[in-house]
Amino acid sequence: MNDGNLESSARAVGDPVVVLGPKGAGAITPEQFAEWVDRSGIRLVPLSWHPVSERLMVVEEEASWPESNRPARVATVFRVTGGKVTAALRLPDLKSALELAYICREMAASE
Repeated sequence: MNDGNLESSARAVGDPVVVLGPKGAGAITPEQFAEWVDRSGIRLVPLSWHPVSERLMVVEEEASWPESNRPARVATVFRVTGGKVTAALRLPDLKSALELAYICREMAASE
């Protein structure tokens, strides 16, 4: 993502990929994901990793955008299926992301 390679960004995610961010949530195509990466100009620097299950990982990140004066700390819940990211749920802080990841883990376990 950070290198601006849109093809690589599209190949890294499933079809569809579920996203969550400050502007909403939903399932989008890999092409839409790559377009968002390009349009937003976001850069993410990982700070810490928190495995939650075999398929879920929370990553605390330093996020910056072209218009930002300084980076913001955020956290993303990633779900991986078949070697691709099938969900990227960005939350405002590590605590919120971990809480959501644990809820997702428990929901999946009870299916």
